[in-house]
Amino acid sequence: METRDVKNLETVLCESPNPKMILRQNQAKLVFLVIILCFFCSCSLIFYILSNNMNWNCECESKREIISEPLKGDHKLCILVPFRDRFEELLEFAPYIYKFLSKQNVEHEIYILHQVDKYRFNRAYLINVGFRESNVNCDYIAMHDVDLLPSNPDLLYKYPESGPLHLSGPGLHPKYDYPTFIGGILLISRKMYSKLDGMSNKYWGWGLEDDEFFVRMRQANLVIERPKGIRTGKSGTFRHVHITKDRPRDNAKCYNQRNATRRRDKQTGLSNTLYTVASRRRLIIDGALVHFLDIELECDRELTPWCNCTGAPPDTAPIDRTRDEDVVVPLIPKKKKTRK
Repeated sequence: METRDVKNLETVLCESPNPKMILRQNQAKLVFLVIILCFFCSCSLIFYILSNNMNWNCECESKREIISEPLKGDHKLCILVPFRDRFEELLEFAPYIYKFLSKQNVEHEIYILHQVDKYRFNRAYLINVGFRESNVNCDYIAMHDVDLLPSNPDLLYKYPESGPLHLSGPGLHPKYDYPTFIGGILLISRKMYSKLDGMSNKYWGWGLEDDEFFVRMRQANLVIERPKGIRTGKSGTFRHVHITKDRPRDNAKCYNQRNATRRRDKQTGLSNTLYTVASRRRLIIDGALVHFLDIELECDRELTPWCNCTGAPPDTAPIDRTRDEDVVVPLIPKKKKTRK
């Protein structure tokens, strides 16, 4: 009996699995499951990180395309650029002036005033429109040619505290240097521009609108400031990118235009600027935000029939050469001939 029981016990022990073996197998399964879970968690974490990095890159690219946050300061400048059919120059101007002013920490906005009507180009009229349509938070404006780029970093687009600031004065502008010249780039406070009733709307075609504005400022007893200590001269202070042979000036004179625009305009200005903004666009040109306005000017044909000289009788009237304080035509000193 005892012998049989011993044999049965041995048989049971042989057939039954080892308890330690069972424990080791369960541990192995658990370890394997833990490894699988860790693997999936790691993959998920890597995928999440990569996805977020891609989103960050996209956001950065998007911000670079739009523009960085505008610089904040005590003053804000609106750059008003009269414009027609000079897109190659615009592509160079916008990013260049944005970088130039950013280095000076000048908070600014750029307005391209694109004349789209059928009349002759009217620079001063467009500046009046730009003044009215630009951000009222700009407490000063720059009347800025699109083809004139500042090269000297010492040319500061600062707020004109005591009077208009003419950056491209005689001796600095690459082309014009007569004493009363105020074209190219002129900075003036919004308050002062309003007080002068802006610029004349009579000057269709090229020339004299700046000279008329000079007379307005002179008669208002404004002192025009110019940069001091600039030693780069006419050749190194600005870059003039206008190509005259590709874009000839509109020098036509018809009807009685020559004598009618010879004196200070006391009929038109900012207060009676009539126009339509056909469209508004926000363009980004190499990181520079530009407000692009398509503008249709109105022409009073009784007052300024020379807004369109096509088919019109040329101005053949004798030139009035009398001079008084209202005459806007500048006296340009004759250049001395150099002796050979």
